[in-house]
Amino acid sequence: MLDDAAPGTDRPLAGRANFLLSQLGFHVAQTFAARLAPLGIAPNHFGLLMHLERNEGTTQQQLADALGIHRKVMVGLLDDLEHRDLVERRRHPRDRRAHAIHLTETSRKLLPRARWVADQHEGEILTPLDAGERARLVTVLQRLAEHTGSPAGVHPGLHQAAARLRHPDDSSGAR
Repeated sequence: MLDDAAPGTDRPLAGRANFLLSQLGFHVAQTFAARLAPLGIAPNHFGLLMHLERNEGTTQQQLADALGIHRKVMVGLLDDLEHRDLVERRRHPRDRRAHAIHLTETSRKLLPRARWVADQHEGEILTPLDAGERARLVTVLQRLAEHTGSPAGVHPGLHQAAARLRHPDDSSGAR
């Protein structure tokens, strides 16, 4: 039991939840990115497009607020998606100073394929678990994410993209 272990106890890495989560997270992130790459998107694009699909027509500012990203960084992310013909900015119908963000026909065709990739990937990762174990795992992971302050449904890669946009001269990867 983890509670019984004294601080500094020499537990093997395979018995440490933090190591196992890191190991699994790295594997899942790498394989998911590799599976999405042929579609021309990364996991952070997928997350942003999925959010936008449910909130189409929202302003850049509302989108930035919902995802916890600085508005200037959101502009850069949307520039990237617009360059890929996945989103388009339109003048907001009630606020001429604002832009409403909409999916393009390209993204409407891409999202079902991307969801299929995500579903296949998740199914393969969770193959050893039965339906009940899968449901319990998702519940536990949601609780852990909430405990760490991770916003529900927001991919951390959006924040990494934000950091790259804030520090474009830093090629070392250090933040």
